[in-house]
Amino acid sequence: MTYNEKKKKYNQEYSKQHYKRIPLDVQLSKYDEIKEVADSCGEKVNEFIKKAIDMRIDSLRQTK
Repeated sequence: MTYNEKKKKYNQEYSKQHYKRIPLDVQLSKYDEIKEVADSCGEKVNEFIKKAIDMRIDSLRQTK
């Protein structure tokens, strides 16, 4: 097994143990809106969505 194959296998195992994928389906028009705003903030869509989730969680925690 080459170094690249070992690295790929390690990354896959690490991801299985430390990450959970969350499928998210949105209408194309909503995606376009999210992408436009994310681009204007200099962020990728994934990063923008994660930050939005964090902001919502923080907001809900503060109200309790």
